[in-house]
Amino acid sequence: MSSKDREDLVAVLKAGVSRLEEFMSADLIPEVGTNIAYALPNARTPDDVAAVEGRIVRLAGRAHAVGDVGFGASDHVARIVLTAMKFDPAVRAAANIRYSPENVSLLEDMLLEVCSFDRTKEPPGIRTMDWGVASCCRSGVPDVIYDRGGMGKEPMIRILGEDPEVIVKNIIKLSARIIIE
Repeated sequence: MSSKDREDLVAVLKAGVSRLEEFMSADLIPEVGTNIAYALPNARTPDDVAAVEGRIVRLAGRAHAVGDVGFGASDHVARIVLTAMKFDPAVRAAANIRYSPENVSLLEDMLLEVCSFDRTKEPPGIRTMDWGVASCCRSGVPDVIYDRGGMGKEPMIRILGEDPEVIVKNIIKLSARIIIE
């Protein structure tokens, strides 16, 4: 990929982060923070995936990006995207948000395809995101993948899509439903 392609990808992701800062409900930000990632076509490593350095956190009751957008900024969310891309190369973006049964139900009400995995069934020697995401992608990549956590692991919802715009739209729609209900 050319440096122009990389710059364009970062610009798209930065625009999405700005929209999240403006419209995302802070109630959707988990304790570990939220991140959103966008991979280059044919990405192979976390260095091929752009994300927010330092994550998006709650600050004064609002979503706030701690750092800038850059490549290699998030190993965790990058691995979600890289695993999903093995099943569908068009799915190049993902974000994590706070888990709650209500959030899962609202996402299902939005007619998104939802899948979950159980961390207690993770085989030894395999990284959770690689295994968990792959276990949900066998018959296609769902829009949402969640787990209920485990020992020392916060429960989490991951939203996947072709680009940050899809992810951001779904998070903003979910934010509006939380406020209304």
